[in-house]
Amino acid sequence: MTFQSLGLIEVLLKAVRLQGYETPSPIQQKAIPPILEGLDVLASAQTGTGKTAGFTLPMLQILAKNPVPHRRPVRALVLTPTRELADQVYTNVKHYSKFLDLRAAVIFGGVNQNPQIKHLRNGVDILVATPGRLIDLENQGHLSLSKVEIFVLDEADRMLDMGFKRDIDKIRSLIPSRRQNLMFSATFSREIKSLAQTILLRPTLVEATPENTTVEAIKQEVYRVAKEKKTNLLIKLIKDGQWKQVLVFTRTKHGANNLCKKLESARISAMAIHGNKSQGARTKALAGFKNHDVRVLVATDIAARGLDIPLLPHVVNYELPNIPEDYVHRIGRTGRAGANGVALSLVCAEETSYLTSIEKLTKQRFKKEIVEGFEPDPNASTVPPKQGGGRQRRGARPSNKRQGSAGGGGNRSNNYRRR
Repeated sequence: MTFQSLGLIEVLLKAVRLQGYETPSPIQQKAIPPILEGLDVLASAQTGTGKTAGFTLPMLQILAKNPVPHRRPVRALVLTPTRELADQVYTNVKHYSKFLDLRAAVIFGGVNQNPQIKHLRNGVDILVATPGRLIDLENQGHLSLSKVEIFVLDEADRMLDMGFKRDIDKIRSLIPSRRQNLMFSATFSREIKSLAQTILLRPTLVEATPENTTVEAIKQEVYRVAKEKKTNLLIKLIKDGQWKQVLVFTRTKHGANNLCKKLESARISAMAIHGNKSQGARTKALAGFKNHDVRVLVATDIAARGLDIPLLPHVVNYELPNIPEDYVHRIGRTGRAGANGVALSLVCAEETSYLTSIEKLTKQRFKKEIVEGFEPDPNASTVPPKQGGGRQRRGARPSNKRQGSAGGGGNRSNNYRRR
């Protein structure tokens, strides 16, 4: 199958070719046709499957075929959970709209809002945003969502995890009830299906991979190790393997900072990326990691969601996530677009139950290895660490509690059509 066979117009095909793509990915093959038909779509796709282009390309085509209003109101709204993902989506929009008379902007918190307001005043067809900054600027009167024709909710599962349910309802109350809706999620959980019922109208259901499966190209390894020996084992693995680029996950922001200091002491360049870092610091860390000035990027789950790092060879779970689905998201950072990758997990005694949950979710049993000199402590407690640092939720907002619908779409149908 080719991009042309999906029904895309020539200017978009030209932009796709400039990006070096020739064949659409499975999620693009399944999602683009129904979106072009104007249907609501609920799509399940893991990271690295090309889902961003899967909704960006048809969205641009739909907008391009309609006359551009003189004042350029916001006609397409893409909502993302993190700043990094918002910037990634915006970059995709800019690349693929290169030959179209469409304007795009991205807004998110953590940076000065004035440049963003200036872009909005000049007129924007496509707005990519995180919920907090979007609501703030709307409350201040700097933007209107009354002309939105296409509403995209990207990484909806992470939206719920981060406690954005109330924000989503608020934003839905600001956009027209007659619109096209697109929801993309890594999983079709009960909460996601419940949210879809309030937003989507008789959606077409598309899946790129079976739910909760891990990428086949990723080699997954598990090392049993004493908790206090994890750092030295990680240093040994990096140095002995001569790893040049490693993404390491911790459960907490404090743990990420501490690990960076220890790696730097071992003369391994490292930087942390998490919610307490300013946007400037996060951008600097990511840029240094991409251009190989920084050897190790230490991240928490929330901060790493949406990172676009091509051909990343190694991902390490320094600490296992207490939410098993996060394991799938983490290791999906490597093995992207069919490339090979290695995901290693350093597991101490108190993380045993986490590992069991991950094995149950992924329907596989991992071979447990032990490195001489880094043996696990046979007397260590297997009681999991206290919760609270695992999920970095946004304030005290309820995340999964079903609320009454706000604005259009309150009586949406649950008749899914598969593609």
